[in-house]
Amino acid sequence: MDWLEDLAQDNGTPSFDVPFELIDLQKFDYALEGVPFQQLIRMPSAIYASSSSTVEATAYLALEDFLHASASGLWEAFWGAENDLMPFYISSLYDRNLRFYQAEQAIAKGKLDGLCASAIMLKNPRHPQGKWDDIIAFALLRPDIGGLTSADEDPKPSTSILGEALFFALRVLLARSISRSNIPLSLNSVFVLLVDSQYGGVVKIEGDLSKLEFDLNNVYESAAAWIKNHSQIAISPVDRIWNKLGNANWGDIGALQVLYATFHSISQYAGTPKNTIEDLAADHSSRLQARRIERQLEDNTRVNGNGLFRFQHRTASPEIVEVQEESIKVDSRKSLKLEAGSILMIDDATWQKGYQIDEVLNDGEILFYIASSLEDPGKSLFLYVGSHPSQLEPAWQDMNLWYHVQRQTKVLSVMKQKGISSKYIPELSASGRVVHPGHCRKPSTGGNCDHPWCGTPVLVTTPVGQTVADMVREGRFGPDEAIRCCHDCLSALSASASFGIRHGDIRPENVICVKSGMGRPYYVLIGWGHAILEERDRPALNLHFSSTAALQEGKLCSASDAESLVYMLYFCSGVDFPVLDSVEGALQWRETSWSRRLIQQKLGDISAVVKAFADYVDSLCGTPYPVVYEIWLRRLKKQISEEGSGKEVETTSS
Repeated sequence: MDWLEDLAQDNGTPSFDVPFELIDLQKFDYALEGVPFQQLIRMPSAIYASSSSTVEATAYLALEDFLHASASGLWEAFWGAENDLMPFYISSLYDRNLRFYQAEQAIAKGKLDGLCASAIMLKNPRHPQGKWDDIIAFALLRPDIGGLTSADEDPKPSTSILGEALFFALRVLLARSISRSNIPLSLNSVFVLLVDSQYGGVVKIEGDLSKLEFDLNNVYESAAAWIKNHSQIAISPVDRIWNKLGNANWGDIGALQVLYATFHSISQYAGTPKNTIEDLAADHSSRLQARRIERQLEDNTRVNGNGLFRFQHRTASPEIVEVQEESIKVDSRKSLKLEAGSILMIDDATWQKGYQIDEVLNDGEILFYIASSLEDPGKSLFLYVGSHPSQLEPAWQDMNLWYHVQRQTKVLSVMKQKGISSKYIPELSASGRVVHPGHCRKPSTGGNCDHPWCGTPVLVTTPVGQTVADMVREGRFGPDEAIRCCHDCLSALSASASFGIRHGDIRPENVICVKSGMGRPYYVLIGWGHAILEERDRPALNLHFSSTAALQEGKLCSASDAESLVYMLYFCSGVDFPVLDSVEGALQWRETSWSRRLIQQKLGDISAVVKAFADYVDSLCGTPYPVVYEIWLRRLKKQISEEGSGKEVETTSS
């Protein structure tokens, strides 16, 4: 590798791109907050400080355990479920015959001295011992990876170790290219992990092997020529992975780089993960909100998704300057300002549609719009505009918009795919990205151009109506409305629960009253951005409306949505909101109100059926028993028919 040595002589160390940007590692760090990693075999603090073979043997066992913990943790979080077995295993390479053995087996057979690398490998029933084309990611355990860390601000591995890593990676690429297995065509890159007993880094190599001019008489020069002229190499800085006790610092840069490389390596074989990095990272906002409630910070500070608080002094002594919200300047170019009469074009790469803004609304958390399609001006729609990606990713600002737009788009799409159809659940009318004025210079590789609107997500739903919160403020939510609202919301919950989906954020702002021609008004449960699609999802937290299980455990039980509906009907029936400033206070209020039957008594003023429903929900809270919606839908339907004109009320999910 003379060309590497030449670069080293000219620049100290060869200059290459880094495989990962810091902002991507930060987002990945958020995504891994709830992922449990546990290395059980500790890494010896100095592999080669002692001549004892026991230390070196333990180091290989610890490396394999680290790789196993990394792969299994990532697989379970992003791709797998509880019953899905990880399709990978860990093995080590013996240099005498270039065959793979698990380190424990190799040590037992006296092959410790010949172990030269470890790998994450795809399980292959036809070749259980493993082949080179089964390698997912490669790891080299060498004694001096971190040797430069004290002298260099941006340390890289030495040229000798780098050259070794590149040749190992090329061998993996060659094995894939001639493999008879069903290797994806996208597998033209390899990550090699370089580690010692404390430090580690990542090398990535990719390239087109069809440009390799192979000379049997000079194999290494042929390989070096291809690496030099036809490959792209990226090398991360070397950083600490293990502390002095041999425990992995999973949340630090060194371990994150290795985990991110492993994530991309698994993605090459497993495809797009079931849970994206963005989905998992969004849970950071919920955890942060829970922590703020726990610390009783909810009403005292404003916070962005990074956990950075902006304190606002209102009035105090003359020495403290009052900061008005209006004085906080925001770059207007980065905000998409819409007003009545504005025209917004959106596309989803296959079509473009135009919408005219008819009214600007504010639910207390976000701005959203009533709009009409230019193709069908007579039909009103709800239109939500998300945050520009450049604002969302670096600072994680305004996660409420993310839940209302991107997450709700995903949930409504899933519901549509599953065939969930109910007049009491909003329908996804359109979703896409804003079409900005001027020529879009979006790169062919993806991403957005430099226009401040480029890539801004939009969600359009139907129908349109007035929120229950607004009806309560105007004094138009009486007993009849409450009974019908209870029936219609239960119909929505019944339809979604039959497919294993729970709402997770029932409150007056997320229920609308829809007036349709000459028929009776009906209620639609909107705001599905916090919906629970699978076990790892977390509901929104609200001290007044969240269920007991959500406040205690951050999860929903089978009756949680029904419990939240009871709280909503109770607080909308004219009672004063209690002052709740902590989770403990909210739980105490719930326990007292249920035990004294304050909730049931108040709902009895609305209807005996609603009171009975509250008793039923109270009996289910904290149990695994599901809500039997059909019984209560029939009873509520009967009461509505008796008190109304006798018209039938829809109770099915069709």
